[in-house]
Amino acid sequence: MFAGKKVWAQLPILPARQLVPLVQEWEAAGIEGVWVPQIFGLPQVTLAAAAAVTSRIKLGSGITLAFTRSPLETACSVIDLDHISDGRAVLGLGSSAQSQIEGSFGMPYGKPLAHMREVVEQVRAVIAKGHTGELQTLEGEYATLDLSHFRLTGPARRSSVPIYLPAIFEKACEQAGEIADGLLGHPLWTTQWIQEKVGPHLGAGLKKANRERSGFDLNLMIFTVINDDRDAAIADARANVAFYTQSPQYLRYFEGIGFGKEAKAIQEAFAKQDFAAMAQACPDEMVSAITVLGSAEDVKTQVIERAAFADSITPVVPQFGMAEDTEAIYRQRIADLFF
Repeated sequence: MFAGKKVWAQLPILPARQLVPLVQEWEAAGIEGVWVPQIFGLPQVTLAAAAAVTSRIKLGSGITLAFTRSPLETACSVIDLDHISDGRAVLGLGSSAQSQIEGSFGMPYGKPLAHMREVVEQVRAVIAKGHTGELQTLEGEYATLDLSHFRLTGPARRSSVPIYLPAIFEKACEQAGEIADGLLGHPLWTTQWIQEKVGPHLGAGLKKANRERSGFDLNLMIFTVINDDRDAAIADARANVAFYTQSPQYLRYFEGIGFGKEAKAIQEAFAKQDFAAMAQACPDEMVSAITVLGSAEDVKTQVIERAAFADSITPVVPQFGMAEDTEAIYRQRIADLFF
């Protein structure tokens, strides 16, 4: 726990000789769980490795891209992880950027909120009833699953696996409150955005589904750089903030937090694949508004303020553009302060 909040860690893709002692050390320190993001392959691969050498911590995909594969495959992968981990799997599902899904993965994106709702419904149906033979056909706008000849070899470890949805905009916060078990807050969120936008819209979603706030988990992912040299901390985080700004889909968000002009310049540089220009277009003020940085005491104060409305937190090293040895140093400083 940190200031009354449960603490998760983001687990990078590592060789087994590094992953095993790291995740075991974190479990011994008492963290709630680990998230593994989908950078390329399925997070469940790394999570299964972590499951085999731990016994208590939760194992979450933070996030699995929801639109790049059949909902049946997504359901089966988390069912397998839940069996391997003896009931510790958590399924984080995200839409990602349209350019990545349609471009890099060559899959349909559609209307992301409607698409995500459909995926969640189909995944939950397979987890709950995939062993019974009664599902028949799950009809959807984006995927129709003919399950009349499909049956799991046995029931899932649990009839329901917790599903977390990420969000950056208001409507996604509302949808998470309505249909998910948790909301995985975007690390681009500023403290002001959380206070003004997240709380009211999450509450509206919970109210729509007649759900209690106490039964829902808001987990904030927070880019965190602990360094007594504040200028060095900003410099180390800059490329990461620029990387996350690249999608035109996020421009409205950056306009909302007062950095629309800067975000547009970063996106124009990315369109030209000019990564140096991306970093140059990302000012100190933008980096420090998004990233919690500074001395350990400064970071502690900022996190307590940012996470006031949250139930759990995930301090994350802003790793894009960062050397591996520097990343390891910052990861250890996060562990020292939060775990």
